[in-house]
Amino acid sequence: MSTFKAAYAWENARYEALIHQPNHPSRFYNGIYTRWENPVLTREHAPLIWRYDLDPATNPYFMERLGINAVFNAGAIKLNGTYYLIARVEGNDRKSFFAVAESSSPVQGFRFWNYPVQLPDSCPSETNVYDMRLTQHEDGWIYGVFCSESKDPSDPDLSAAVAAAGIVRTHDLKTWERLPNLITKQSPQQRNVCLLPEFVDGQYAFYTRPMDGFIDTGSGGGIGFGLCPDITHAVIDHERITSRRKYHTITESKNGAGAVPIKTDKGWLHIAHGVRNTAAGLRYVVYVFMTALDDPAQVIAEPGGLLIAPRGNERVGDVSNVAFTNGAILDDDGQLYIYYASADTRLHVASTTLDRMIDFALHTPADPLRSADCVKQRCALIDRNLAYLAGK
Repeated sequence: MSTFKAAYAWENARYEALIHQPNHPSRFYNGIYTRWENPVLTREHAPLIWRYDLDPATNPYFMERLGINAVFNAGAIKLNGTYYLIARVEGNDRKSFFAVAESSSPVQGFRFWNYPVQLPDSCPSETNVYDMRLTQHEDGWIYGVFCSESKDPSDPDLSAAVAAAGIVRTHDLKTWERLPNLITKQSPQQRNVCLLPEFVDGQYAFYTRPMDGFIDTGSGGGIGFGLCPDITHAVIDHERITSRRKYHTITESKNGAGAVPIKTDKGWLHIAHGVRNTAAGLRYVVYVFMTALDDPAQVIAEPGGLLIAPRGNERVGDVSNVAFTNGAILDDDGQLYIYYASADTRLHVASTTLDRMIDFALHTPADPLRSADCVKQRCALIDRNLAYLAGK
C-alpha cells in the first residue's frame, strides 16, 4: 500500500471511530446538571474532505492543505427529531465560518454536513463571522444572529475592529437569506445578540450587548433589550439594561447573552456568560437569570455565582480559562442540553432538566455583593442544616 493510501486509511478510520465514540456522564456532581465526558465537537470532527487534497497526484504526501484549528461556540436547534449544531469553525488561517453538524442523539454522534454554510456575501467590509444563535421564531422563520466583524477603517491599528450583529434566516439550515445588520442607535458596536422566539408588543425582541469598543464595553452596563418592528431592516431606538454588570462579580468586566432564552411558566430562562479580569487574563463563565413573561427586560431572579466554569482540561486551549455558550436545546420530555465551549477550542454538552434549572434560578440565593454578607449567607445555611440534622 502506498504512503498516501495508508495515511488516508489511517486518518479515515480515526475519523469514523471518533464519530461513533460513545459518550458517558462524568463523575462531576452538583445536583444541577450532568457534565458529559467527551466533547461533542472538536477540530478532529472536521471531515477529511475539508482539510486534505485527496488526489495523490497533487498531494503525494497526504498533507493537510486547509487545516482546522478549533470547533466551538455552536448555536443549537432540534428539527423533526434531529439535533443540529451550527458551530463556529476556525481554520488555521484564523478565519471563522459556520458549519452544521447533526445527530440523532443530543450527546454524541455529531457529523458535519459535506459543505460549510455559505452565507450570502452582501457585506464587503466583513472579514470574520462567528457565534450564531438560532431562533425558531413564531413568524415561521429560523433566524441566525451572529457577530459580523470588520476592520475599523478609522484606526490604523491592525487589531482595531468593529463588531455588528448580522442577521440571516432560513427554513432548512441550507438556504440562507441575508438581512441587513442590526442597528442600535444607542450603541456603536454589538456582539452576543440573540432574538427572542416570540413577538413582544407586536415587535421583534432582541437581547443585545451594548459596547463602546470591540473589546471593552465602556459605558455598556450589561445585557440590553430592545424592540424593532421590522426585522428586514432591524433598527432598535432604545435599549433597556436587564442583567447588569456588577463590581467584583462574575460579570464585572462584561456579560452577554448566551443561548436563546427559554420560555417557562415562571418566566424566561436565560443561560448567559459573564467575564471578569484576573492576573491570568479574562475568565469567562456561564451563569443564569430569569426575566418576566410580561416584561422580558425585567429580571425576576438572578442566582449568585456561576453555573458552568471551565474545569480540568477544559481550561486549556487556544484561549485558556473560557466557558461560553450560545446554544441549548429543550426536548419535549423536559430534558435540557446546554452546549458550551471550552477555551475557544472544543464543544461540550451538559444535560439537566427544565425543572431543575427553574429551581436553581428561583431558589438559589442572589450574590450579596460583599464578603461579610456572603459569610452571613453561608452561616445561615449552615445553621439550618445543623438544626435539620439535629432534629432527624
